[in-house]
Amino acid sequence: MLGLGAAGVAVGAPVANGLGSALSALAQGGAAGLVPGGDYFRLYTVTSGFPPAPEHYRLVVDGLVEHRLELSVADLRALPSVRLVRPFQCVTGWRVPGVHWTGARLGHLLDLAGVRSPAVALHLRSFDGVYTESLTLAQARLADVLVAYDMLDAPLTREHGGPVRLYVAPMYGYKSVKWLSRISVVDRVEPGYWENFGYAVDAWVGRSNGRTGAPIG
Repeated sequence: MLGLGAAGVAVGAPVANGLGSALSALAQGGAAGLVPGGDYFRLYTVTSGFPPAPEHYRLVVDGLVEHRLELSVADLRALPSVRLVRPFQCVTGWRVPGVHWTGARLGHLLDLAGVRSPAVALHLRSFDGVYTESLTLAQARLADVLVAYDMLDAPLTREHGGPVRLYVAPMYGYKSVKWLSRISVVDRVEPGYWENFGYAVDAWVGRSNGRTGAPIG
């Protein structure tokens, strides 16, 4: 378990408006950086690095739906947008308050696709080819669960999971899938990547999470 944690962590960079290029340079160098207010983002990946976005990115919504969706970033930006100012809380204890997020509500995407019976949950996948997560339909429809494309009033960087990531405000960071590529509507909850190593499937911030010590966020 310790080996998995050590192999999968990249420690990140400054996060502030207008600092995208500095972010990339420092993140690749493995430096820990400050965000306004003296708080830290630590940038994690369970693969060997930050995956490049597909040349023609599409977010797929499929499974138990009436209409399969394939959405570009431009398509997502054309949907009604939601702006939230919420903290990002890692299960390991670090927290960044007051982060600005913009995106489409996940519940709105589900409405566009049309959820069919006997759906009860979502299976979420990253284009890193490894990371997965889950949400129940009730969790996915919360007002502060976004398919985010902007962070701190700028497009999401690759290091922070761009071009599109999930942001689940009331849950620990491992639920907020980076490099989001597919949302499948399914008939059962399928434990995600870290949950197969003992982390809680219901990862509400401030409640027992059953973590086993691996660094995630």
